[in-house]
Amino acid sequence: MRLVGFSSIRDRAIVIVRAVKTYGSTSGRRAIQALSLAVLTGCAVGPDFKQPDAPDVKGFLSQRDGPPGDALVPGADVAARWWDVFHSPGLNKLIADGIANNPDLAAAEAAVRVAQANALALRGTLLPVVTADFNAIRQKIADPVSSGLASGADIYSLHTAQVSVSFVPDVFGGTRRLIESADAQAEQQAFQREGVYVTLATNIALGAIQEASLRGQIAATRRLIEIQNQLLTILRRQNDRGQIALPDVVAQETAVAQARLLLPPLEKQLAQQRNLLATLTGRFASEGLPVAFELRSFRPPRRLPLSLPADLIRQRPDVRAAEANLHAANAQIGVAIANRLPQITLTGNVGSTAQSIGQLFAPGTGFWTIAGDAAATVFDAGNRYYKQRSAEEATAQAAAQYRSTVLTAFQNVADVLRALQADARTLNAAIAAEASAQRSIDLVRRQVEQGQVSSPVLLNAQQAYLQTSLARVQAQAARFADAVALFQALGGGWWNRPSLSLQHEEML
Repeated sequence: MRLVGFSSIRDRAIVIVRAVKTYGSTSGRRAIQALSLAVLTGCAVGPDFKQPDAPDVKGFLSQRDGPPGDALVPGADVAARWWDVFHSPGLNKLIADGIANNPDLAAAEAAVRVAQANALALRGTLLPVVTADFNAIRQKIADPVSSGLASGADIYSLHTAQVSVSFVPDVFGGTRRLIESADAQAEQQAFQREGVYVTLATNIALGAIQEASLRGQIAATRRLIEIQNQLLTILRRQNDRGQIALPDVVAQETAVAQARLLLPPLEKQLAQQRNLLATLTGRFASEGLPVAFELRSFRPPRRLPLSLPADLIRQRPDVRAAEANLHAANAQIGVAIANRLPQITLTGNVGSTAQSIGQLFAPGTGFWTIAGDAAATVFDAGNRYYKQRSAEEATAQAAAQYRSTVLTAFQNVADVLRALQADARTLNAAIAAEASAQRSIDLVRRQVEQGQVSSPVLLNAQQAYLQTSLARVQAQAARFADAVALFQALGGGWWNRPSLSLQHEEML
């Protein structure tokens, strides 16, 4: 992908010829025109970049893993605002705040502009450099030295106005390969920016879900503590009546204390999670958040998209960034090869010198020079050869990194699909287990009121209720989190954001 610039070598040569026509003499113009037009037949040395082929796989899971699931729609596109599927206005607001205020995203966008500006700056090297200069001096010649002026004056003024043109024709395409590499680096930065965008939205969504999970775990623990306190009151009354022994009361007091020990770590995690969300949305922790999340703040999506394997490598920002890095490395091979070939430099100078400004450009005051230079390195102890070898090996390294990124991308999708397969079963089992534990503790409570249950049975029922309640909350949160992870694994839908599409594509 190329940024805006000259579309062909011919365009550059035409510009050069026109510039020389403006400033050079007839013979000088012919010399520079001939060498400039030689660029037309030049070619860019080094291998041309070829986009890697999509992996020849038909799915993300093996056949023994079974179908991905009924809730998935194969081939469906990923929406730009994928978080809307959770129907959470609070989440929508936080993600909008993060996109608008997160400094990491702002830094990534600035990095894109830096890379684009550097790529555009390199384009100037394809054209001649024209400089204008005016110089004025007043000088007295020493008496023993004869004046060089026709008038013989020993004190005189001299005014010189001149235009100089220097040009290094890109005969072998080294500069074009360098620009190609810079364009690819700008593209890499753009995809890294998209990766930051997707990661930011994902982290905010996961942070909100984790906050909801922690609030659910705290609520479940407090419900258990309330039940335990009610049972403790009953046991103390029975102990006062002599119906049970004191160790049974002490065992229940210990169970209550142990349950209370669970609250401070959960409350600490909740506070830290809120601080994280504040930071992600560009706020200081002391500013707090405008919303709070509970599990009922989200609705589970009924359908989820599942991209085709061939589409994944065009959607994942990390894969596209790795491809751009491979492109940039490949272009550097051409740069290294061109540096081993002769370098041609053309210079021209035209101007006028006179004793007064009014006489500038008068007949007889003009001067011009045209020079050409061709230089080739005869011996450098293999320096440029090994630089070419280095560029070739760097390309091989980038190719291996690209393949590793692709494999990781497919692994991410496969892992999420496996998690989604298990989520529904896990949640159903957790709900059933919690309901069973609830019935068990209700029965135990009635038996305790009648003085018919032993302390071990009571403690086991309470522990089972706590564990199943926490497991149900965590299973609900995991179901939402895995849906978020799927959107991230599929690339996050950045390509469907018209207002925030890759800015460098607008420069094509």
